[in-house]
Amino acid sequence: MVFPSGAAICGAMITLAISAVMARSEAGAVHSRAVDRAASGAAVVGAASMYNPFRPGWREGGPSTASGERYNPSEWAAAIKTGLRGKFGGVQFGARPKFALVEAAGKKVIVKINDVGPLTPGRIIDFNERTMRHFDPSLELGVIHSVKVTPLSGDKWSLGPIA
Repeated sequence: MVFPSGAAICGAMITLAISAVMARSEAGAVHSRAVDRAASGAAVVGAASMYNPFRPGWREGGPSTASGERYNPSEWAAAIKTGLRGKFGGVQFGARPKFALVEAAGKKVIVKINDVGPLTPGRIIDFNERTMRHFDPSLELGVIHSVKVTPLSGDKWSLGPIA
């Protein structure tokens, strides 16, 4: 009689654990669908590179971004190509940063678009260091090809990777 009771408790605990894991994975999927619904406008596809104004070189600009914020290598941020500025809500000094869904190499991340650039021809977006490390952990690639950047409406986004 002790064994069946112990087996029932064990079975109930396993069922509870499986339910918790499924609930977590479903919550991630809901978030991803919410991001897809908030996409405002057609995506832009092209190449991405990294920028850091604290590295030596004339092409890196200064420590202030186009929105007036200071460049922060540990944020989830990026600079959109100057010609795409209007598509991403302007990116102007003193204005709230805009947000975008960036997809490449099977990964998705929400970034803050707080700067304009890039200065290298053929690129549509420049990532700050943290964002680039998400797609290229060793920073050895230099350029990420086939990056899809979609503007997001609203300004209440949690930055970083999404499920």
